[in-house]
Amino acid sequence: MPPARAAARMLAAEPGAGPGAAEALRAAGTGRGTPVAVVAVAGVGVALAVGDVTWARSEDPTAVLAEVESALAPRWVWWSVHGPGSPLTAAAGPRRQSPAVCWDLAAVHRFLHGGGRDDPGAVWAGARGLPVPPPPPRPRRDGQLDLLAGLDDPSGSADPSGPHDRRHPHVPHDPQRPGGGPVDDPIGPDGHLRPAWVEETLRGVAPGGPARRLARAAQLARLALTVLAAQERALRALPDPRARPGGLPLAVLTARAESAAELLAHELRRHGLPVDRHTAEATIAGFVGPRQRDEAGAAAARRARDAPVLRHLGPSVDLRSPLSVRAGLAAVGIDVPDTRSWRLTRLRGAHPVIEPLLAWRRAERIATTYGYRWLDEHVGADGRLRGEWRGCDGGAGRMTADAGLHNLPADLRVAVIAEPGFRFVRADLGQIEPRVLAVVSGDPELIRATRQDDLYAPVAARLGVDRPTAKVAVLAAMYGQTSGAAGQALRQMRQTYPVALAYLDAAESAGRAAARGGSPAPGSPEAPGRFPDPDLRTFGGRRIPLRTTPGPTGGPGAHRGTAEQRGTAEQRGTAEQRGTAEPDGADGPDPGRAAAWGRFARNAVVQGAAAELFKAWAVTVRQLLVPLGGEVVLCLHDELLLHVPAATAAEAVAVTRRSLDSTAAYWAAGSDVRFVVDVAVVERWSDAKG
Repeated sequence: MPPARAAARMLAAEPGAGPGAAEALRAAGTGRGTPVAVVAVAGVGVALAVGDVTWARSEDPTAVLAEVESALAPRWVWWSVHGPGSPLTAAAGPRRQSPAVCWDLAAVHRFLHGGGRDDPGAVWAGARGLPVPPPPPRPRRDGQLDLLAGLDDPSGSADPSGPHDRRHPHVPHDPQRPGGGPVDDPIGPDGHLRPAWVEETLRGVAPGGPARRLARAAQLARLALTVLAAQERALRALPDPRARPGGLPLAVLTARAESAAELLAHELRRHGLPVDRHTAEATIAGFVGPRQRDEAGAAAARRARDAPVLRHLGPSVDLRSPLSVRAGLAAVGIDVPDTRSWRLTRLRGAHPVIEPLLAWRRAERIATTYGYRWLDEHVGADGRLRGEWRGCDGGAGRMTADAGLHNLPADLRVAVIAEPGFRFVRADLGQIEPRVLAVVSGDPELIRATRQDDLYAPVAARLGVDRPTAKVAVLAAMYGQTSGAAGQALRQMRQTYPVALAYLDAAESAGRAAARGGSPAPGSPEAPGRFPDPDLRTFGGRRIPLRTTPGPTGGPGAHRGTAEQRGTAEQRGTAEQRGTAEPDGADGPDPGRAAAWGRFARNAVVQGAAAELFKAWAVTVRQLLVPLGGEVVLCLHDELLLHVPAATAAEAVAVTRRSLDSTAAYWAAGSDVRFVVDVAVVERWSDAKG
């Protein structure tokens, strides 16, 4: 029997009818951790489903959520915490404590299948083994649905020129419907979710009164439980790569953490990062001068910023054109392939223009990206910097944010100040990616190096080089740099840590083979059996599709190894926000394209696993902060920033360390790899950085 038609008991569909939510769910056997699906419909109410029982009422979804959470503490199941149907997306008024645990169907779908599509239609198709449907309908400005998006055709490709239901003009006519009325079955003949049915249900515009709309929401909640069961089966079918598996498979544990990371992302967006506006204004003014009232004043300010540099390069140089700056530098005897800050920094002392040029770059970045307009648009009257957050970048899996939250210049961190009576606890994982490499590869020599607080010190001793060279060697191994000093260091790494290098080589071979349109044979010299499939999976189980033909794709994010080796958080964040599986050279001629995809794959298996560990740690910290009155206010690559009452700051420090130990105990079970975290309690974020 199709899941949409299975028998179910509806306990309430009208205000005042039947028991309350907590009572009804308790009677159905719900307890701590029991999956309870929830679908909220703005202006209509909320529907819950557990087992074969559904409950729906015209009540405030957030109030129902709080009641059930307090009484039963279930595991909430929603299609997406960020999308329509989530009881948290429309939350307003005073803050309510978010649920402790959840299962985000969209997040787990991306984890299992890769890519960026996570609408209910795509999630349902993934769970049922169906082809990916066309994109869902798009709401128009007039509130109707966009017919060009393929509404209500079972395949998602309705002909917008065809006849339409006169009573519901935004729904294309379906001759199979009795009387031509709107379809009440959410599943089409081909097994796909009907996109118009989903949109009507989530937007509360389905035909009929509130009871009928709530009944449809209850149907959608039951379908969510069907998807949950399918996702859990798929996760349990994945191999558990840990040295000592135990209890729940790692893929299931990681899916839970990925779901909680999306919930954390929702909280980060809603709560924001504390910023002192007065300090921010003063800092910006120190770089670009006071606010300008008109374009004439702004132009004068730009000329004033440019003057110290143009005194050396001449007035004909356009500082906002990299080619013009390169030509100007060449004219004074400085020949560089580009004008990136890290390259110019190495030339300090070579010419008097370098220092003012570096200062100009800092000021220009603030003026154009983090100036007064940025401050006015993103920092609220309550002194909180807010932007959109996501728990996964669509690629290897790092968290992403906009509004500058992942790229905030170090000069502006002085304005990130804890509120009165509070402190920041800044916790930074130490050398996370090489330690993760030790776990995922099982290299005994690299595992031994992780026992030290500074992993690079024992690596340097084993390679017979100084610490900076050892760091270059490790990073070159992970990011595939083979030229110059990095190449020489990589050759030494290959001799000293052969197991780790074999793991990375296998990933790179898989990427190269996919770029050529095939996959390496298991056990072949090209790929030693570690990644025999056309697509990679991280240690935790995330699928990283490897594109096999040139052209745009919605697949995973790519990061340039050289940027990572420079350690520039700014460039790493920008790559993540692109959310594209297009490594440098991916569309070039073979073998250049194959090499680019090889480097991408080599990087992704380490970076993806590190992102999974970081998020699992972060969501554990999130839960343990609740009784301390604290909250996570920033996730920056491998760093957490917590905002806690001053009286509980010491306990929060202990929480971050205890959470890392407990997370590593299951994530890296049996590996003997040691993870470390640097923790500081400060009033300003800038005080935590040397």
